[in-house]
Amino acid sequence: MDKLILPSLSEILAHNQSTVAERSRAKAERQWHVSVAATEQLLLNTLVTVSHDATQGLVLVSPVPVFSDPILTQSLQTVTFTAKPFNPLALMPFQMPVSVACTDEIGSHESVMPLLSVDPLAREQFCLVFTQKFALVLVLAEDNNGEKAFSFSFEPEIVQQAWEAIGARVRLSHPDLFADLEGLVQKYSLVSPDYRLVMQFSQLLLAQLPEPEADKEKKAGGYGVAFSSPTASASRTHRPDVELLQAFAHEVRTPLTTIRTMTRLLLKQQNLSAKVIKRLEIIDHECTEQIDRMELLFKAAELETCTSVKSTNAQLTVMSLDQVLQQSIPRWQLAANRRNLTLDVVLPQQLPTVVSNPTMLDRVLTGLMENFTRSLPPGSHIEVQVIPAGDQIKLQLLPKPQSLDNSFAKAFPCQPPIRKAIGQLLTFQPETGTISLNLAATKHLFQAIGGKLIVRERPQQGEVLTIFLPLKE
Repeated sequence: MDKLILPSLSEILAHNQSTVAERSRAKAERQWHVSVAATEQLLLNTLVTVSHDATQGLVLVSPVPVFSDPILTQSLQTVTFTAKPFNPLALMPFQMPVSVACTDEIGSHESVMPLLSVDPLAREQFCLVFTQKFALVLVLAEDNNGEKAFSFSFEPEIVQQAWEAIGARVRLSHPDLFADLEGLVQKYSLVSPDYRLVMQFSQLLLAQLPEPEADKEKKAGGYGVAFSSPTASASRTHRPDVELLQAFAHEVRTPLTTIRTMTRLLLKQQNLSAKVIKRLEIIDHECTEQIDRMELLFKAAELETCTSVKSTNAQLTVMSLDQVLQQSIPRWQLAANRRNLTLDVVLPQQLPTVVSNPTMLDRVLTGLMENFTRSLPPGSHIEVQVIPAGDQIKLQLLPKPQSLDNSFAKAFPCQPPIRKAIGQLLTFQPETGTISLNLAATKHLFQAIGGKLIVRERPQQGEVLTIFLPLKE
């Protein structure tokens, strides 16, 4: 393919002297991840006031989707370009005719388009975002020497050129689908964004960057630190285990997101048998569960390195606790049933509004419940109580082992599960093979979403978990 006729996106941005990083692989990859996180938060800030059922934007991305927040996956149409399409029959990667690899239609929330492996665009990670308020292009490119460079631009002319480079490829390989894709792009006017929006993006970028070591030490030594890490002394030094956890979470989350996207595309096909649909739905559920789990691990690692404390704090908002619990409780029931446990949830007649982060609260509570159920023996019962407590709401997880006869309980008190530390953030339970965040990291996550976690040992019951969330003033 002649790259003079079809330039790559990195060439377009470099030619227009857009913001480009120095050619350092590690720095370029960090800038890509930080910019994707800032873009995700910018989208949440600008789209959250509109109904989640309405399509509010278009994302062209390669090689896998980059946004995992449920609000964005429902509000944005995503077209993924990849040089490694999937076999829709086997869900295993292999080269196939592009007519099979391509989605049947452009316009659903998730679509996939193939790229030729020889196309220079196949060696780039890119993300084009189109909304009514702004358009943005992000590109992470690798040269022949293995070095990487990151660049981005809000300029309408550059975003237009980037789209034209992608559209030209679609016109050549799939002329029947080009009109549909072009129609989606044309729904969004390419205008210069409000300067305040670009300033907000810059602030989000700064909030994602690591703080200087001297500033960390000053904050750690101060009084009343909002998010002081339980392992502050360790975070002031090089933390290879935390960096490894971040890399691991990202590497696991990326292919799972691809598999989930392909699975959801398959579920949209007609004439699938009930058995196939059920199995695909199981795959979708398992991928979503593990993606959310990796998201928590990644967020915990970010907090330990103090890279996103400011941005996390800025995401706290007044929210409906009832709405979060209504979507969380079915998942808690499922986690309990899978391990032969029973679960009862006792709620007050009216749940108040609280101050937290809606998306993170759901993930943190579900992750906590998942780990909690793994630590209990089969046949146990869990009671979840939600009780007003002054200017806070108290959510308590009470385990009740299978035998609660007083004399038996006194003679054979509950033993806490054996946990072995793995680095600064993780623990391992040999009995179940479970790897999870340790107590300090879990408490730090709750602090980051405005709450507080307390764990107490009771001889007759085991571990009792209590979460406090602040009420709306």
